[in-house]
Amino acid sequence: MLRHYLQPLLAPRSVALVGATERQGALGRIVWQNLAAGGLRGELYPVNLKHRQVFGQPVARQLSALPRKVDLAVIVTPAASVPGVIEDAGKAGIKAAVVLSSGFGEAGEGGRSLQAELVAAAKRHGVRVLGPNSLGLMRTDVGLNATFARTPAREGGLGLVSQSGAVCTAILDWAHRALVGFTSVVSLGGAADVDFGEVLDFLVADPATHAILLYIEGIRDARRFMSALRVAARVKPVIALKVGRYASGSRAVSSHTGALVGSDAVFDAALRRGGTVRVKTYTQLFAAARILSSAQAAAGERLAILTNGGGPGVMAADSASENGVPLAQLSEQTIQALNKILPAQWSQGNPIDLIGDAPAARFGEATAAVLADPGVDALLAMYSPVAVTDPAEAARAVGEAVRAARASAGGRRKPVLAAWLGDIGPNESHAWLESYGIPNFYTPENAVEAFSFLCAYRRNQAQLMQAPVALARHGEEPPPDLGAAGAIRDAALGEGRTLLSEHEAKRLLAAFGLPVAKSIVCKDRQSAVSAAREIGFPAVIKIHSPDITHKTDVGGVRLNLQNADMVASAYEDMMRHVRELRPEARIEGAVVQPMLRFAHSREVLVGVATDSVFGPVISFGAGGVAVEAVRDTALALPPLNALLSRELMARTRVHRLLAGYRDVPPADLEALVAVLLGVSRMVCMLPWLAEMDLNPVLAHPGGAVVADARVVIDGAQPPRARPHYPHMAIHPYPTELEGEIELRDGKRVQVRPMRPEDAELEQRFFDGLSEHSRYQRFMQYLPQLPAPMLARFTQLDYDRELALVVIDSSNQRFAAVGRYAPNADGVTAEFALVVGDAWQRKGLGRALLERLCDSAREAGYEALYGHILEANHEMLALAARLGFHEASRAGSEVTVTRRL
Repeated sequence: MLRHYLQPLLAPRSVALVGATERQGALGRIVWQNLAAGGLRGELYPVNLKHRQVFGQPVARQLSALPRKVDLAVIVTPAASVPGVIEDAGKAGIKAAVVLSSGFGEAGEGGRSLQAELVAAAKRHGVRVLGPNSLGLMRTDVGLNATFARTPAREGGLGLVSQSGAVCTAILDWAHRALVGFTSVVSLGGAADVDFGEVLDFLVADPATHAILLYIEGIRDARRFMSALRVAARVKPVIALKVGRYASGSRAVSSHTGALVGSDAVFDAALRRGGTVRVKTYTQLFAAARILSSAQAAAGERLAILTNGGGPGVMAADSASENGVPLAQLSEQTIQALNKILPAQWSQGNPIDLIGDAPAARFGEATAAVLADPGVDALLAMYSPVAVTDPAEAARAVGEAVRAARASAGGRRKPVLAAWLGDIGPNESHAWLESYGIPNFYTPENAVEAFSFLCAYRRNQAQLMQAPVALARHGEEPPPDLGAAGAIRDAALGEGRTLLSEHEAKRLLAAFGLPVAKSIVCKDRQSAVSAAREIGFPAVIKIHSPDITHKTDVGGVRLNLQNADMVASAYEDMMRHVRELRPEARIEGAVVQPMLRFAHSREVLVGVATDSVFGPVISFGAGGVAVEAVRDTALALPPLNALLSRELMARTRVHRLLAGYRDVPPADLEALVAVLLGVSRMVCMLPWLAEMDLNPVLAHPGGAVVADARVVIDGAQPPRARPHYPHMAIHPYPTELEGEIELRDGKRVQVRPMRPEDAELEQRFFDGLSEHSRYQRFMQYLPQLPAPMLARFTQLDYDRELALVVIDSSNQRFAAVGRYAPNADGVTAEFALVVGDAWQRKGLGRALLERLCDSAREAGYEALYGHILEANHEMLALAARLGFHEASRAGSEVTVTRRL
């Protein structure tokens, strides 16, 4: 396995401290003592221009004077000296540095200039930098403590990444007492170079890290962050505390790190899209750390509550309702078992009240009975201090019952949590619980919240693994008319406008296949009457002005005009009224449209806004003139598919109205999905689409139609999406890679990237492969394709990986699949290729592999690797013809590589 490219920075084997000193109170002394006490598994060198020895060790004057090259330089010297130290590190061949010094981007114009010098020096020499203004980092399995924190990290399975050094130190102090351990603690500081995305990638690839905690103030590279977050959440829990939720907090974040904050609602949508569980308070982050450190996993969400106090049981039940955790329904068998154990006055349900005089044995017997219930997925055991029962004895009884239950269940671990109330300090009962792998919490609410994080992670996993169904109406969408869209943009910008007229906005929508009513622009009353006759009565007229956005506010909309006389009268009255209210506005006539009338129609809004961090974001919610007052809107990051579109709609209150109620039939929800998909295509392909309000969109049982539209464009953006869609936080489906392949016999077949909706086609393709072909592709006998693997194969992050499929035109099934995915070194990728048995020896494999090589080169990879069985002579020969050469052999496997 290739070493991760950030290993010298985040898990170094040798370290030099620049600025090491014995001076009391100096940062260089504190960090040196922490490094020395950490037990680093390699060499540790002090560097200082002014000293010859530090704590008895000889000092090098500069990094280039060290006796041997180190992995990591830790820098604590004054800010003005740091760019020179980075320059020296580069000349010494050191490729990683962590800068603890402050006085950079957070310190005004002079500091920003110094930071620019630091970054320039680092880029010149290929030095990766953590910081500046960082607390430092810890890596427990190599004995690294390169921080000025008071408390070292215990060894464990959590990774912590934080923009705040103070939050790191607080968590470390708490975790030390709570026996919670970490693999890595990384303080990003100013994140001038290495940011969340790259550290997340490292922790994802790290087998020792089982869960990840994030403290986030702001994001600089949204694309890298989202890409890493989506990969991480597929394989291990990610819990994020995002601050700056309100304006005052956002201002504090900006002054603290200089990071862009953006809208908190958009950030929430980004974390949801990434499969991350968001917590909102400091104590919730601690609760998440505690339960994740116990390596508990929820197979279900039904919680049983066991308590010797009725009040705490009710508090836990209330918290479960507030956090969306369902209480388990005890089986009749469990109730009968509890009847034999508990006093007659027990609660006869969940929460299970053991009664205040419960001895330790009753705790253990009830725990065993409840865990044996197949309808119980998790247990919260609580103890309220009473004189008749020793808390440590009760803890031990619960622990023994849990151990026995896990043994009898073949090791299956139902999550068990405890809340031993009262004394919050370390004590014997807490130690007993921890020894049995039972995390203890100080309040009922804290315990339930912690379990809710496991449930949220479980739901996120289920959603990430869902394969979207390809519906006919959302399958092969007609290509948009980009020429017409560009002409509308150019005409508006040519007139110095960024706000499209309603007529232009609807033409833009029509270019992308969205349903809009016919409209005619009219310059005078007579042409308005003629247009109404052409469209048909009843008609609607609206003011046509580049200066008026909200037409109803100035009387610029007249509805339900039944004949020509009404149109003529309404036109004159509307013009007079608008000119009185907005005398400065340019009036260019009126737009005539049909009066849209549908039985059981409901008004919704579909919108687009551009966030300063995450770029375009799509909104959906209740529409109409009261949209600001109702405030029923949900957000999602594009690109959307049908599954994500339905989930977006379901998060609004108006969705309940759309689904039908009493005698009102449901609206055509799939027509709304089609609208959302069309809007998603627009923001992917039109980087200049800055804002858009489709309000109202009339949804009815027979379809959906856009009744009004407002579009704002950004002339500074290019007319077409650039390669790799840099204006978006998530790389959309790359339509530009669609094309054809010509086979040896002259036949042409379609090739395109894999889509999330291709899960069924991928499964059929796998099912149709012979055992021989399967073995050559997967290097093992694989009788079926596991659901997680199927989801992984079809739900791609196009920013870092690609799968190309060849389509058999006779049945629209896959004929071949080729893919590449990144290696841990960050600069190479690994390819895999399989051709259906009936399509082999037709030149398909060569053509597909050539396309993969071209795409990987375009994506910035330096080389492709492949692992091929030595018995697969055809594939080895093909690789050799395309310039691959043998890199290594291991058993029956040959590794080939090619520079791109």
